[in-house]
Amino acid sequence: MADRLGPYRAKRDASETAEPGLRDAAGRPRRRRSAAPRFVIQKHAASRLHYDFRLEVDGALRSWAVPKGLSTDPRVKRLAVEVEDHPLEYADFEGTIGRGSYGAGAVIIWDAGTYRNLDDARSVADALAAGHAKVWLEGEKLQGGWTLQRTHAGKQPQWLVIKRRDEEADARRRPENTQPESVKTGRTIEEVAAEDRRGEP
Repeated sequence: MADRLGPYRAKRDASETAEPGLRDAAGRPRRRRSAAPRFVIQKHAASRLHYDFRLEVDGALRSWAVPKGLSTDPRVKRLAVEVEDHPLEYADFEGTIGRGSYGAGAVIIWDAGTYRNLDDARSVADALAAGHAKVWLEGEKLQGGWTLQRTHAGKQPQWLVIKRRDEEADARRRPENTQPESVKTGRTIEEVAAEDRRGEP
């Protein structure tokens, strides 16, 4: 089986960043006892601020960079650029990726929880391979169904993430503005960045 985390490790230097999953040369995913797959949305102040949306699929985190985050309004389609798979441990990562490293900048866990597949006919992995997946998120900030629709294939596929029309849809909500803090520590991304700067020599 191909090493799904090879591209992740190739972009990072374990001596320069505290990101997880870089010292396991075999790349074997860690098994968790929880039956429900996890999702996480990490707010990432890299060269451009964005949100990293990650779904646990077959032992790794399928990942997308979403410039504006997930909307709770079904009328709004948000661009999501597919990036390399990340190790499962990355779902717990919050901190700062050092200057000079790939993706340098502060990271917070903006939302996290579990999810379930809304497609009875195929697995999430198969649905993503086909370019159309439907999932229900049970997070601390976001709940309800979202559709992932691939619009452009190629080396860096592009997708749309769209809120499904269900009881959790709300065109009035702007959670990225009204709930900016980490669900793990309560810190904002500005606080994480400032704390890191204070710790610099």
